[in-house]
Amino acid sequence: MYTSSMDSVKKARQRQALSQRNLAKLAGLSFRSIQLIESPSHDPRISSLQRLGNALGLPAGLIERRLAGLFSLSPDSVAIASERILTEGGDSWKTCLFDFVDAFRRAKDRALIEAPPAEETPPRAKALLASTTEALCSEEGLAVPSWCAAVESLSEPWFVSGVDNLKASALAESPAHFRKRGIFVLGNFLQRA
Repeated sequence: MYTSSMDSVKKARQRQALSQRNLAKLAGLSFRSIQLIESPSHDPRISSLQRLGNALGLPAGLIERRLAGLFSLSPDSVAIASERILTEGGDSWKTCLFDFVDAFRRAKDRALIEAPPAEETPPRAKALLASTTEALCSEEGLAVPSWCAAVESLSEPWFVSGVDNLKASALAESPAHFRKRGIFVLGNFLQRA
């Protein structure tokens, strides 16, 4: 779960040309703690991450604020759907996307769409989440959140079904919210049984 976060610690350390020993000294942690924190299977303490953040020049309190921000999000939000895609892998997008769609249609809660997807969300998933959010807003007569405008079109068309025989249908039926980002879905893509 923490692999990409721990890779980020290592990259931040390397960007500043610090050895693990130097970072340990700056952060007031043991050399072994730094080794463990940079390993993919370690579950670091928040206090250790705070010390690392301070040693790497992050503003005081940033880690706490980011964590508080995560805990303030609904587990059904588009932001958490993107985090789930990152954590569970690219093939999980269907489950994550439709869990979000179902939750939004049930609750009709604008809070579920306000926070954007995670920055590192793969382009396909981010474009799909933005297009889906726009489609749901259109259904409910809601203003589209501003983060959607920043999500770019894909560099190559994506036919979501992956079935060659359905490409012509997807070209003809794909709603504008999806088409404008190079995503081609069948007209009933967001309909649920």
